[in-house]
Amino acid sequence: MLRLTWVQPEDLLGHELLQATQDGREPSAIAARWRAAGGPEAPLRAGASPEPASRYLRLLAEDLLDELAELPSKLEDSEPTDLAKIKASCPAWPAPAPAAGSRAAGAAPDPKRGGTPPARASVPSPTATPTQAGLEAAWLGRAVGCLLGKPVEKLPLEGIRQLAKSTGNWPLNTYFTAQGIPKDLATTYPWNRRSAKTSLAENIDGMPEDDDLNYPLLNLLLLQRHGKTFTTTDVATLWLEELPAGRTFTAERIAYRNLLTGLEPPRTARHRNPFREWIGALIRADIHGWTNPGNPAAAAEQAHKDATLTHTANGVYAAMFIAATIATVATATTATDVHTALRTGLAVVPPTSRLAQAIRHALQLAETHEDFDKVVDELHATYSRTHHWVHAIPNTALITAALTHANGDFTGAICRAVSGGWDTDSNGATAGSIAALLAGTPFALPDRWTAPLKNRLSTSIADFNGTGFDTLAHLTHALAPWEAPRP
Repeated sequence: MLRLTWVQPEDLLGHELLQATQDGREPSAIAARWRAAGGPEAPLRAGASPEPASRYLRLLAEDLLDELAELPSKLEDSEPTDLAKIKASCPAWPAPAPAAGSRAAGAAPDPKRGGTPPARASVPSPTATPTQAGLEAAWLGRAVGCLLGKPVEKLPLEGIRQLAKSTGNWPLNTYFTAQGIPKDLATTYPWNRRSAKTSLAENIDGMPEDDDLNYPLLNLLLLQRHGKTFTTTDVATLWLEELPAGRTFTAERIAYRNLLTGLEPPRTARHRNPFREWIGALIRADIHGWTNPGNPAAAAEQAHKDATLTHTANGVYAAMFIAATIATVATATTATDVHTALRTGLAVVPPTSRLAQAIRHALQLAETHEDFDKVVDELHATYSRTHHWVHAIPNTALITAALTHANGDFTGAICRAVSGGWDTDSNGATAGSIAALLAGTPFALPDRWTAPLKNRLSTSIADFNGTGFDTLAHLTHALAPWEAPRP
């Protein structure tokens, strides 16, 4: 029986009830009707419940999804999706950068780890693109972090810890292995069935396909074809042309389905889409930062155009935050630490939003606790009972905490991000991209991480299958602003 994940109405309804509770709507009356009819809860970790619902329940779920969409939200004013309203709500929105090749006026970025963002966020001078070596490091770092997290994706936090400890790999310091794991432990906490054969240490042979790499590849194509003036409709068209539907998940799969039924952006992000504040837009954000070095405002606006095909509110802010953070790092001439970059990224997030609160909480925890396990435990105590493991809010908080606690160190960042659970491959990918870009060159990344990738990536996107990370860096470098000559 084909049981397609992330689209069954009876499963979407359970997720939408949770989403409504989180975003300020009052769904209790609709929830009572659903439960009285025998409707199931949302699947905890899988994309679909094991058995299809009756025709009656399926039709009821569709009707209730539409009713939920009409409920007013008390958070609507503090968590807008419209870009103009987002910018108006951000008093520290970064100043627009001067044209590439000129020097920005103003103070250097504040290197302090704590405190409130300045009234107008300082940004590095965009006098140069990131070097091609820096971009190669970023592509590699994204792949390595993703690969580290793939075998333990969907596992609970305790399972990740026990599996790593059983092989002497705790605190996490290298790829997971199945060798030496007790049989009962392997049965209790099975590896991700799709990933184990290509992402355990003994099985790695190049970078296997993953959506965390597919989307940066798609956005590389997007900028090659349309430049930075692309529209959200351009993103949608590119997906229909180049992205296999079976390679989409959660909000992306819903938006894809909505496109095929004739809906247009931004309605594609809202119609029967309970995943619109999950992590999918965040994992597409890197290239918007890489191609706007020293210009976090432009990176955030570019990420917004991309994200609103599939996401709203905090799902969009997460992408903007990551794009602005990367843009702050992605300059070849201004030394920027990870703490400055993260706080600049925070400046593009509405300060009263749930995501901004989560990021500030993560920064505080990472700056308070020497033991990162305590940071993770507090994050899970705060979010695990109320948020799905793919939701943008807890995962963005974990990425922030990992980068902060590791002080931007590559190994420290990816291992902390993955060891914290939730969406392990996506969190490892984003933390790896940022930390590797800070490192500045692939030679700064330990060989135990990069050698197994063999400078080879697998994908079903366009003709990128088998492409090397050096080639991807060259193509990305060509899309960034003019590079000033060095003295």
